[in-house]
Amino acid sequence: MTADVRKQFDRVFLQLQELGVLLLSDANLPSVSGIVTGEKLRGSWWAHKQAQTIFAVSGLLEDHKDVLITKLISDKVTFVHRELWGRIYSIGTAREYWQLQNLSPAAKLLLKAVDTEGSLEANKPGRKIGAKPADAARELELRLLVHAEQKHSESGAHTKVLETWDTWADRAGFRAKALSAPASRRFLEQRFAQMNNGYGSLPWTNAPK
Repeated sequence: MTADVRKQFDRVFLQLQELGVLLLSDANLPSVSGIVTGEKLRGSWWAHKQAQTIFAVSGLLEDHKDVLITKLISDKVTFVHRELWGRIYSIGTAREYWQLQNLSPAAKLLLKAVDTEGSLEANKPGRKIGAKPADAARELELRLLVHAEQKHSESGAHTKVLETWDTWADRAGFRAKALSAPASRRFLEQRFAQMNNGYGSLPWTNAPK
């Protein structure tokens, strides 16, 4: 790790501790790419001259014991500090109307499989959940019904591993607290309102009616 990467990581992590959440990249909301570059990046950050630093810092965040990755804000990669894990867990396990309404048949099958197995590869060959398992996995991820993580499969290809929130909590060493899902949503809405300046959205505000 270079001195610059360490310096940038320290800046990013301090901001994550203060806000509770940071996006990987966004032109209007606090993000890793914005902190590293000092710019409002639109489009892919990979084209920026500091792309490798952004990649290195985001990798350190992914591996940090106090950081959870979700699609919490605007369907984008969002880093969540441990301070807010109880809120995310409570919402994810609540199975509220906005999470389950209008789920596709494939997503319902996949959710049932995750609940049964605890953890699985969404696109593992032979899994009968429809022609587009990646789409079904995305549905579950965006509604916070599962924890999702990109990994390399045995073949070397990228695959998405889905876990129940209880499986994730055990793996992360997180002791879940009994929090109200509606209260947790309101808390995150208030926290988000302090940082968004009218931009972005949360999953339950985006859910199909």
